[in-house]
Amino acid sequence: MLRLSNLTLPLDHAADAVEPAICARLGIGAQELRRVQLVRRGNDARKKAAIKLVYTFDLELTDEAAVLAAHTGDQHVRPTPDTSYTFPVMAPDGWQGVRPVVIGAGPCGLLAALILAQMGLKPIIIERGKAVRERTKDTWGLWRRGSLESESNAQFGEGGAGTFSDGKLYSRIKDPRQLGRKVLNEFVAAGAPAGILTEAHPHVGTFRLVTMVMSIRATIEALGGEYRFGTRVDDFIIADGAIAALVLSTGETLPARQVILAVGHSARDTFEKLHARGVFMEAKPFAIGVRIEHPQGWIDKARFGPNAGNRLLGPAAYSLSHQAPNGRAVYSFCMCPGGRVVAAASEPGRVVTNGMSQYSRAEFNANSGLVVDINPERDFPGDPLAGMRLQRTLEEKAFVAGGSNYHAPGQRVGDFLARQPSTAFGVVEPSYKPGVKPTDLCDVLPAFVTDALRAALPVFGRQVPGYDHPDAVMTGVETRTSAPVRIRRGADLQSVNTRGLYPAGEGAGYAGGILSAAVDGIKVAEALAAELVGQ
Repeated sequence: MLRLSNLTLPLDHAADAVEPAICARLGIGAQELRRVQLVRRGNDARKKAAIKLVYTFDLELTDEAAVLAAHTGDQHVRPTPDTSYTFPVMAPDGWQGVRPVVIGAGPCGLLAALILAQMGLKPIIIERGKAVRERTKDTWGLWRRGSLESESNAQFGEGGAGTFSDGKLYSRIKDPRQLGRKVLNEFVAAGAPAGILTEAHPHVGTFRLVTMVMSIRATIEALGGEYRFGTRVDDFIIADGAIAALVLSTGETLPARQVILAVGHSARDTFEKLHARGVFMEAKPFAIGVRIEHPQGWIDKARFGPNAGNRLLGPAAYSLSHQAPNGRAVYSFCMCPGGRVVAAASEPGRVVTNGMSQYSRAEFNANSGLVVDINPERDFPGDPLAGMRLQRTLEEKAFVAGGSNYHAPGQRVGDFLARQPSTAFGVVEPSYKPGVKPTDLCDVLPAFVTDALRAALPVFGRQVPGYDHPDAVMTGVETRTSAPVRIRRGADLQSVNTRGLYPAGEGAGYAGGILSAAVDGIKVAEALAAELVGQ
């Protein structure tokens, strides 16, 4: 088959316009087109009054070689890539080696465990939080009652932090082996909508993620995997430069020679313990700031103009960036159309915000992180844990500014730009629960952050009209954009100074979202299996 990409058609094109457009683009007759398979559909909204749909198709033609030769040098006409997945190794029948251990049941740990189970290696999955159904109840307990469970919340528990997010399933990582396709196929098999295989920017939403996670768990257990929920790794026993065992919160010492560390970006106690045990890590760039909210209708109109509300387009999104005069990069992060701002704290006495959408993206507001970059070389050279301490300090300030009851501090954009505290909100109602207290975010955020945000907001307002509307709401703080550390690994994907330890995913500094974390989980599982089966 051949893959034809970047085929554009008007937003309102007729259903029977696709095949003639393909034939015209390739210079072939209709009789030469045997089969058309949709690969991806996106949109080009640069001209709001003339939005186009952008398609990628896989085609079966009567003479594919001739068409390919006629389009030599055309990057949009090429052989269809092989997206099938082949296991690099398989455990022999009756294999009785030491079982690998996966710490963490987020997207990275989930796919790592699934691949190991599919290869016959019967992994043990250790998760400090609860199974996803029970975890969901605890997370909603914080949102509804201001009651935080420190081991079962929006960060910890089966499914990881991505469960309570927009469920975005796209990434900009290089993926020559099409591992992302393996991830999406497994998600569809677990109950995700088949549309994620063809959407340009697929997402599944929180409720769909919950059922998917449960289905994947059932598959892993059916293949011999074992889950241990409510079990935290409290220490690492390292002997002669290699992992030897894990000390668990249950009091058990679990022998472990091959361990995938997929703990997520908020496992701060784990980072501290690894650092104390001499596992090599370094500070990594991340970002801090706020969540900003607007009515979704404002964003739809700003991005789609007269086509706002068209069902083929859905709720509009945006991606913004600006270099502030103080040298800081300001950018939007984790934009959630038709969603809400959620409480994402995992430690008592601290407030953290995040964004979440359901699959329908049908809620009234749009939100995104509005964040400012932190660069360790500039901000705290030589201290691997300094970024984590900065996060904690800001989260503690947000807790106090919100009223010390897990309410979040918030401010109208107009008041923020005027350098005055907010005393009430306007036409935009903040969605964060358990509540938002009007205040001055300058009492919470460092001056270099507030200065950069004030410089960026008017710029973003010119790019997305209404973005800097006085009644837009900013809620603090957004600190968990990514892990503030990287646990360095070598070409074999093991820790550079601790054999048998495979740092992986967001928590180790090697991913930035559900899909990239899941892909990294596959990679480390393959590396571990090659090492383990070869022993």
